[in-house]
Amino acid sequence: MCGVVGIVGGTEINQELYDAMLILQHRGQDAAGMAISDGERLALRKANGLVSEVFQERHMLRARGKLGVGHVRYPTAGTATSAEAQPMYVNSPCGICIAHNGNITNSKALREDITRKYNRHLNTRSDSEILLNVFAHELQNSDQAVSEPASIFNAVTAVHQQCIGAYAAVALVIGGGIVGFRDPRGIRPLIVGTRVSSAKSSPDYMIASETAVLDILGFKPIRDIEPGEACYITESGELHIQQCAEQHTHTPCIFEYVYLARPDSVLDKISVYKARLSMGESLADTFLERFPNGAHDVDVVIPIPETSRTAALPLAQRLGVDYREGFVKNRYIGRTFIMPGQSIRKKSVRQKLNVIELEVRDKVVLLVEDSIVRGTTIREVIEQCRQAGVKKVYLASAAPPVRYPNVFGIDMPSTDEFIATGRTEEEIRACLGVELLVYQKLEDLKRVVRSWNKDIEEFDCSIFDGRYNCVGVDASYLSQLSLERNDYTRAIEDVFEIEANEEHTASGHVNA
Repeated sequence: MCGVVGIVGGTEINQELYDAMLILQHRGQDAAGMAISDGERLALRKANGLVSEVFQERHMLRARGKLGVGHVRYPTAGTATSAEAQPMYVNSPCGICIAHNGNITNSKALREDITRKYNRHLNTRSDSEILLNVFAHELQNSDQAVSEPASIFNAVTAVHQQCIGAYAAVALVIGGGIVGFRDPRGIRPLIVGTRVSSAKSSPDYMIASETAVLDILGFKPIRDIEPGEACYITESGELHIQQCAEQHTHTPCIFEYVYLARPDSVLDKISVYKARLSMGESLADTFLERFPNGAHDVDVVIPIPETSRTAALPLAQRLGVDYREGFVKNRYIGRTFIMPGQSIRKKSVRQKLNVIELEVRDKVVLLVEDSIVRGTTIREVIEQCRQAGVKKVYLASAAPPVRYPNVFGIDMPSTDEFIATGRTEEEIRACLGVELLVYQKLEDLKRVVRSWNKDIEEFDCSIFDGRYNCVGVDASYLSQLSLERNDYTRAIEDVFEIEANEEHTASGHVNA
């Protein structure tokens, strides 16, 4: 999961691009980067860390121009400490930078084509660099000028023909404009918006992962970029949109609505906030099925901050009990399921969440979580409740059990690390040590999210049902993916990377 943004403005956009990346920070806390062009030269800055850590005043003063793309990242391929930050750049043709959200599943085969057939050099293991070079190669072979809309759309068409997987991308073409395109299944979100200014004749444009960015910065959403479509905004402010995929369906990732997106965003015409409210109502019905005549003994409903709050509120209303905030969250601790190493994650949970004892002591508490992946967070939360004197702990998850790896851009752990792997729901309950565990039913989840946009016939629910509907994603692919995401493998890679960086620094190969 990453966040991408591209802006075509009438004035200097460095501050606005920075603000947009801050708004998207929830989509990636591993690295950040931006590329800005004045039509001739490019200013590129990227590094590991939060947006506020990567960009200082001196960096912003050097980033001048009216076209730019930004990216916030946590890794989809590679290790959590990787320096493969985005946007990524190639100088031919004309200079192109790309910011990508998703994952290319046939990257191994494409890597061989790019290096052997196209004679292009790849400097990282990132699938985003592969996507960039496929796009650049096709644009370079265009019969027309690379800045012409026809050239851009033909290049995106070729990308669709070659790249398999998920990709919502924005690209800066120096001397041309900003391009946004989405894979033929529309798995990851991408929206285009505009803002009219009295100070200039042509409007400003923004392409971003979520509508919240547009709203906060004063842009009015035009529409979602549809699966297979490309949106090209020239530096002079001309908007062009064209379908570039011969075959396209619409199967957005349902986990965007469960966990990934901000609640104030609207993705594919579905309000994330309303979808989560509906999840809570449905979850309440499933919970009440466990009690004859609905006669439950819950005293209080408490969400695990903070994505589950929206679902917990209607659940409490349906049960007729109090909704309470039972945990105080330290906002300066990152998302634990993406942290490297189980010991680090466990320690971070204790630092991130602290129970309010008076809300749980001598009570039957129903904890609400948006989803349960490893179970690291919820185990520590349950233990805190026990230590605070809770009478009983019930647990409800707004999502079904996570049993399968994500191959479309969410760097979830190895399948072996999922708490649901190889366990029934009763066994998971016993493993977590709660008196009752209730999961959202998958069909209910799909039904309530789809109720807000009936034009969407299906969602990508692969982390719940293991149905990837993607060529090449087989047992061998998943086995290799699991190996790459294994905590031990990552730790070994991190050691080599740290040692390599130290050697380069010692020999003067890294600029301070």
